[in-house]
Amino acid sequence: MSAARYLGIDGHVGRTPLIRLRRYSEETGCEILGKAEWMNPGGSVKDRAALGIITDAESKGLLRRGATIVEGTAGNTGIGLTFVGQARGYHSVIVIPDTQSPEKISLLRTLGAEVITVPAKPYSDPGNYNHVASRLASEKGWFWANQFDNIANSHAHYQTTGPEIWEQTGGNVSAFVASVGTGGTLAGTSGYLKERNPAVAAVCPDPYGAAMWSWFTHGHTEIQDGDSFAEGIGQCRVTKNLENVVVDRAYRIPDQEALTVTHQLLREEGLFLGLSSGINIAGALRFARERGPGQCVVTILCDSGAKYQSKIFNPEWLAAHNLYTS
Repeated sequence: MSAARYLGIDGHVGRTPLIRLRRYSEETGCEILGKAEWMNPGGSVKDRAALGIITDAESKGLLRRGATIVEGTAGNTGIGLTFVGQARGYHSVIVIPDTQSPEKISLLRTLGAEVITVPAKPYSDPGNYNHVASRLASEKGWFWANQFDNIANSHAHYQTTGPEIWEQTGGNVSAFVASVGTGGTLAGTSGYLKERNPAVAAVCPDPYGAAMWSWFTHGHTEIQDGDSFAEGIGQCRVTKNLENVVVDRAYRIPDQEALTVTHQLLREEGLFLGLSSGINIAGALRFARERGPGQCVVTILCDSGAKYQSKIFNPEWLAAHNLYTS
């Protein structure tokens, strides 16, 4: 009998289950399914990108044991890079906007990352967290993960998320729905699914204040009105990961619509999710209602609501921002 093969923590990224969202499936006559990415070791979908970027860099000789990885991130990619990095012998320096949840910043430090908080600034500003990370890499000789323009990100989803969804649905998936932060999840996953069946629709739900709805609908990034409290999504430029993606439908999702979904799922189905997951689910619901019964619509449940308790699960914070839970 052959010996069992045991893996370290970095060997257990992916293979997350698909969760049936009962209420919304019954309401629409569709199968509305969520990929439970909070079950990854680092607690989010970004673990896939982190592992893909690190292993790609190793294969190219860009990372060797004892090296330092630096990245600008809204938090989840930084968490993934930190735990995968530690498992493979690297130190992590994370540059994060000071508007992100205190839970994420505290968790990064607890995990062992060196955390640098910077004021939130647009990409056009040299003080933007991505540019700060890039400069640190150049000055210190560190490896810059560059998740937005490093296509190892989308390739990780092409290699893992897409095949998993195809297998788990028996090839019966009608649409894949994912909002855009770096664009890696949407591009890589939908790219794989469309190769298997060109009829699979790629759908992008976009928060207000971002420009992907405008890009996919009108071919420009000029419409960026409004704002959103969603963290880790909301892009205003076409990243390298997005350059060749084919999106069939895009929606603009207000925070209140996503927040209602998030709290309904917690109360009725025991799913504790962040606002980006709510935006994804709201997009899946719009698509299902638009196309009618019989669809199998898969979306990404990005991470747990545990990182956002001080905000979207805090009644005082919600009241202060004129938001409500139902």
